[in-house]
Amino acid sequence: MNVELLDAAAAGMDAQRAALDVAARNVAAAEAAGPNGEYSREVPVFRIDADDDAPRVEFAGTRDERGTNVDILTEMIAVMNAARAYEADTSIFDVGKRLAEKTIDMERL
Repeated sequence: MNVELLDAAAAGMDAQRAALDVAARNVAAAEAAGPNGEYSREVPVFRIDADDDAPRVEFAGTRDERGTNVDILTEMIAVMNAARAYEADTSIFDVGKRLAEKTIDMERL
């Protein structure tokens, strides 16, 4: 049970890190294109891997959002959302880690 919790939290952290990478690429491409340039925004795509007993969120790549240029404000909101989700996953990971430590301590008694 505890390993599944740690695995799910770690998978969520990996997915959100990938979402942060996509936002950074969007901002870099928009900056490179310049104020009058055209660049279609990439949107991260996630999937739920339910092969095991515990489902995990995974980064499945990106899709182009056609007809939409990169907007810095939109990307900053995406960064904030991904950062908050990452922090939530780290909190879950910490709970799982503490649970594992307590279990090990109980086995020592």
